[in-house]
Amino acid sequence: MREQSVRVLGRIFAMATLMSLALAGCATPETKVRNKLIGLGLSPPLAGCMAEKMVKRLSYAQLRRLGEMGGLAGRDVREVPIGELIRRLRSIDDPEIFSVVSRAAVGCAIAG
Repeated sequence: MREQSVRVLGRIFAMATLMSLALAGCATPETKVRNKLIGLGLSPPLAGCMAEKMVKRLSYAQLRRLGEMGGLAGRDVREVPIGELIRRLRSIDDPEIFSVVSRAAVGCAIAG
């Protein structure tokens, strides 16, 4: 009887683990962008505002290219010189990405 209980608990644990992994994979693009921005040091409200605007205006491919922008991993963007951020955005060589990200940052910062 005890052995059967252990097996049942094991199955329940396995199912719960699989379900949580499946749900983690279902994060919306907006949530992914927001979390990435927070990871770069932006406040949650600013990151949420920017993510909403960016996801509405950029394609999935553009968001992926933006997410692959190198050199910022592990750095707090508040400590990166603005000139460097602008150079990195321009290095993606997509004027729409540059425009959308710039406008989102300024608009959301002003809106507070």
